[in-house]
Amino acid sequence: MSTVSVRQILLLFAVLLLSACSGQQLVNDLTSDKGYRLSSNVGFDSTTGLKLDVYAPANAINAPVVVFFYGGRWTEGRKEDYKFVGQALAARGMVAVIPDYRLYPQVRYPKFLQDNARAVRWTREQIGQYGGDPGKIVLMGHSSGAYNAAMLTLNPELLKAVGGDRTWIRGTIGLAGPYDFLPITDPDLRDIFGAPENYDQTQPVLYPDGKNPPMLLMHGQDDNIVFAKNSESLAARIQQANGPVETVIYPKMSHRKIIASVATSSVVQFAVGQSDVAYYINDFVKRTTSASARPVQPPAPGGLQTIVPTP
Repeated sequence: MSTVSVRQILLLFAVLLLSACSGQQLVNDLTSDKGYRLSSNVGFDSTTGLKLDVYAPANAINAPVVVFFYGGRWTEGRKEDYKFVGQALAARGMVAVIPDYRLYPQVRYPKFLQDNARAVRWTREQIGQYGGDPGKIVLMGHSSGAYNAAMLTLNPELLKAVGGDRTWIRGTIGLAGPYDFLPITDPDLRDIFGAPENYDQTQPVLYPDGKNPPMLLMHGQDDNIVFAKNSESLAARIQQANGPVETVIYPKMSHRKIIASVATSSVVQFAVGQSDVAYYINDFVKRTTSASARPVQPPAPGGLQTIVPTP
């Protein structure tokens, strides 16, 4: 096969990779089935029948735990679509928990957040059976899933309502999340988030109190689905409250590319272009869950602690 044809195939693959569901299936098809223990369809809430998948490194003992909430505009998504995320986290020594949660139009705000909170409670109570340390839980989400993770982190009432506590969370990673998206104008989102007079209560930027667990907010300036100003705005609010936050803003990173970049497949990495998204995730989890971890310090006065890697 000629060099030109290889490049053409990879270009076509990259286009498919970054196009919704077809791309995610391609990434999953290239994801290894080895090197981890998969416990699938584990029930975590008998009242709703919701289930989750656990990806654990072989022989994991007291490993850090990442609960991953997938995106999809609160209207679509399945835990099975994110095998590549579970495998990638397990390959880096973490136990990954990927729960399903109810979606619109079956439910509206805040029901999906309550489902996420119950998944975190299950993780706290049961993850030791899978080699994870219940004292080392990190939340992570992409797109609307990053919103869910941020709300659980910033609004302590959500976990409290299911018998939990946000001190269970050692850190939170948000990938391309919507955190500050008023005014809400799209008809489906207006229906999802309820009465207009309560819209401000749905925004993560309302809740920083300076007591949140450390947060890492990652976004691409090329994101035309969820604009990078969402992460910049939330980081600024957390900073104003003197809370711990780090940001990584990429000058060239799209909405779908940032989650695809987590995958370990060399073919996927070549197709989307090498990035250090996985490095930052791994580093943040290790720092926030280590026995000697210090709280992430808020940035010094004068500006956000924004890291802009070389394109």
